[in-house]
Amino acid sequence: MLGNKEAVATIAVKDLAVAKTFYERTLGLKLVSTQGEEAIAFKSGSSMVTVYRSQFAGTNQATVVGWRVGREIEMIVEGLKERGVEFLHYDLPQMTRVGDLHVVGEFKAAWFKDPEGNILALTNQ
Repeated sequence: MLGNKEAVATIAVKDLAVAKTFYERTLGLKLVSTQGEEAIAFKSGSSMVTVYRSQFAGTNQATVVGWRVGREIEMIVEGLKERGVEFLHYDLPQMTRVGDLHVVGEFKAAWFKDPEGNILALTNQ
């Protein structure tokens, strides 16, 4: 039923202005539309990311959205660090950490938070 339909990531934030700056300028997403003071839609590749105002912003302790960035993962991590993004480090079974990347075999991942504390991820696959 939904297997061939587009999905949209929706991320709760308290401060739309701060979120707009982070998602547009820091992450480089393309602003598509705003719904007044309630939501902002961004384009990310062929996907959409919507940030919306919510009193529950930043309360999720799990990853809310991830990007598959392929072989560019190291370059993207370094670019985000230059823009002030701090990466999270976890002790994960069977994974080793190489700098800010968590690695197992050919798989690489990195996690960071947006200004509201939402956890975002990058993976190479």
